Amino acid sequence: MPILTGLAWLLACQSAGEVLARLLHLRLPGPVIGMLLLMVLLHRPAVRKTAGACADALLAHLSLLFVPVGVGVMTHLAILSQYGVRVAVALVLSTWIGLAVTALVLRRLLRSSATPTEN
Repeated sequence: MPILTGLAWLLACQSAGEVLARLLHLRLPGPVIGMLLLMVLLHRPAVRKTAGACADALLAHLSLLFVPVGVGVMTHLAILSQYGVRVAVALVLSTWIGLAVTALVLRRLLRSSATPTEN
């Protein structure tokens, strides 16, 4: 039962985020707003326990979530053969750019935390 309660919390936060994004015409996507709401709610032990149980159950069956993607790729092989090289280049470049930005941000954060602050 905690798994279903946790799933209800996850879906409620996502739905609330969607509603807020649409009503307030925010630039952030609804799921991102929902994730921020969930982050605030995770300070409550009851939400943390049930959301954790749901996350554990979803992670245990994570491989099943890739089946629809695999089927989609198989049904669109003609498109993939036409644009496959471009998609692969975009994936590799975006991965490297993401890694580089993460490394630069980490370096700057480590450098700023290592310098003593004046009172």
